[in-house]
This record gives sequence, C-alpha cells and structure tokens, in this order.
Amino acid sequence: MNIIQITPGAGGMYCGNCFRDNALVGALRAKGHPTIMVPLYLPMTLDEPDQSSGTPVFFSGINVYLEQKSAFFRKAPGWLHDVLASPSLLKWASGQAARTRAADLGELTLSMLRGEGGNQARELDELLAFLKTRGRPQVVCLSNALLAGLVRKIKADLRVPVVCMLQGEDTFLDALPESHREITWKTLAERASEADLFVAPSRYYGKIMGQRLGLGDDRVRVVYNGINLEGYSEVSSYDSRGSDTPVLGFFARMCREKGLDLLVDAFLILRQRDRVKDLRLRIGGGCGPSDEPFVNAQRQRLKAAGLLGAAEFFPNIDRASKLEFFRSLSVLSTPALYGEAYGLYVIEAMAAGVPVVQPRHAAFPELVEATGGGMICEPTAEALADAIERLLTDPITARTLGEAGRKAVFSEFNVERMAENMLRVFEEVCSKKLDHK
Repeated sequence: MNIIQITPGAGGMYCGNCFRDNALVGALRAKGHPTIMVPLYLPMTLDEPDQSSGTPVFFSGINVYLEQKSAFFRKAPGWLHDVLASPSLLKWASGQAARTRAADLGELTLSMLRGEGGNQARELDELLAFLKTRGRPQVVCLSNALLAGLVRKIKADLRVPVVCMLQGEDTFLDALPESHREITWKTLAERASEADLFVAPSRYYGKIMGQRLGLGDDRVRVVYNGINLEGYSEVSSYDSRGSDTPVLGFFARMCREKGLDLLVDAFLILRQRDRVKDLRLRIGGGCGPSDEPFVNAQRQRLKAAGLLGAAEFFPNIDRASKLEFFRSLSVLSTPALYGEAYGLYVIEAMAAGVPVVQPRHAAFPELVEATGGGMICEPTAEALADAIERLLTDPITARTLGEAGRKAVFSEFNVERMAENMLRVFEEVCSKKLDHK
C-alpha cells in the first residue's frame, strides 16, 4: 500500500506526535509499504532516524507567518519564497518556535483550517504539486485534526481517501484567545466532515473529540500509540538497576500543564514523611526557552527545602540517554493536569519495567487498565504521595505491576502493533471508499 504521512515539525522542541509518526512510518516501511513522510512548518527534532529525511519541508514556517501578516507577500516572487524556505533559515526559525504560545496563533490557525480559502493557499498548491510527482498514493494520513484544512484539496486533486489522526487538539484550541476560539472550533468541525475516518489514541479522546466535532461513532477508530522497542531490555528495570536507592521519575515537557510542580509537591511530602529513605527525584523531557523560568522555579523550591541535591534534571536528552533514564527509575509519575489524550511517557516507562502512578482522569485510567502496569489515584499531591509511597515500600507489588506493564507493551503497545492497526484503518477506507461530504 502506498501511503503519505503528513506531519508538522516542531522545530527545536520535542514533540510526541513527531515521535509517534516517525516511528509509525519506519514500521510501515519495514512491513513493505512504501510511505512518504512529509514535514510541514519546521524540521522535526527526533530521537530516532528521521523518516522524512530527503523530503522538503512544506508550508515552511517563515513563509506561512509572512503570508498571514502581509497580503503583498502572498504574491512575492518565487525566488524570495524559496530563500525563506531554506534549511538554514528554518533552523533559525526552529529556535524561535519554542517561544510561541497557542494564545498568539488564533488568526493563523483559523487561516490554515480554511485551506484553499486561507492565506496559505499557495503553500497548499505547492504541496499538492510535489505529491503528484511521487506517484498516486492509496491513502493520505494527517498527523492531527488541525490539518483538516488540507483535506478538501487533497481529495479533489489526488482522488484518494484521507485519514486524520487525533492528538491533543482540544487543549490547543481551548487556549486560543476568545476572539478566535469559537469560530476556529466551528471551522474545524466543518472541515472535519470532509475526512474519511479519524483515529484516536484512546477511547477517552475519541469520545471527547467525537462530541466536540460532531462525529458519529462510525467516523472514529481507536488505535493505541506504540513505541519502538529497540534498546529496551527484555529484563525488567527492577532486575537490572544497579542501585537500591529509590528513584521517583517524571518524563514529559517540563511545564505546569504536565504536572511537574504537582510531582515536586508529592516529592516534598514524601521526603518530609521520610518513610522512603534517601528518595531521589529525576526529571527528564523537553525543555524549551519558554519552560526555563518555570523549571528554575521548581529548582528554587527544592533548594529552599534543602533537597536540590536530591533532584536531577535531564532536559532534551537523546534516545540512548532516555533509555538509561527510564532504567534508573523505581516509579514514574507524570501527573498531567489537562485532558491528556494518551501519554506516551507512560508506555515508555512500562517498556522498561517501571510501574507508574497517574491521576484518575483523561486517558490514564484506560491505559493503566489495559496494561496492568501501575496505579491510579486522585489528582492531588497527597494522593500521589500515598500511591508512590505504597509502591516504594512494597517491592513485590511494584515488581508485579512493572512486569505486567512491560509484557503488555512488548505484546500490544509497540510500534509494529500500531502499524498493523493503522493498516487495517487504511484498508477499510480504501475498500469502502467512504465519502462523508
């Protein structure tokens, strides 16, 4: 099956969607399915080989921004347009993207959803011209619903079905300024009606987005995200760790939304109780310029409590370092405060045999139930501390949960399984030739 995967790059920031799509494309190719991965906006920052290597970045970030701000630039000569899409300038823009907030992107998001009627119509024409030179695909897959503005012209020009993945759009759109929030949701719902099928990473998120976009149950499929297991040991973390020192871990973007300050609260409670001797805290994940003030504030809190020496920070680490990070943990907790659609870090920890403690909301109960790899508790610092303490003082239970999670990931939550399930979705839309105009 010939497949096109279209994925926005996040520049210098780590992006869960980029990791997922990149691993998926690699797995599809390994199964013999020719797949082109097309990056949009900015290059991707990845911890695995870049499956989009050799493919130009379309809708280049600088051009997209200038086309939004200037009617003159929408008619700029081709040479200027090409210069501003050069790899060197996109690399520079990648550093600036880390400072961008959803609240500043209302007009641009709405324009992109308008597709051929938006200010970036020129970019869409160039993308379609490129795709036509690559041979006719059998299906096009979009990384998230914010790309729904591409659907109408892709289907008209290529005459193929379009599948749209779902992942975290509600959080982004709800953070838009009030002046653009309602109209952007309305426009997305209108454009979503043109896609053939949607793929949600959890039942929880499929239901949420189905309701908000007015999608019937027949329009949404659930395919759990999977990870590349290369480098993960068949041996549980509890059997391979070289130290008996208990380690509590956090892994995600280092920001308030992911609950980093809440976990610091729980860590301070645990150290004050002192029932888990010499407990250490390790914090890993993405950290951009906009995150640094918040991270520094957490350092100051730890310092004020006399515990900065018991905490370590591992920002923007590569894959080898990430695997070593997970192997060093006794328990992982990333208590995201918003409606997390999935939580890839939960699966990554489980793959290393590390049990998790997650709050009772969003997709976390569903993931823990499906894997048996952890505990669920109320989303408070006290409740988190209680659950973490229980696992750290009961190594038999911790090992049992860690082993259950590891087996589940190796069996059902790996990228090969995800690729198989996505292929079933692609085959469904190709065979039924669904049309929901």
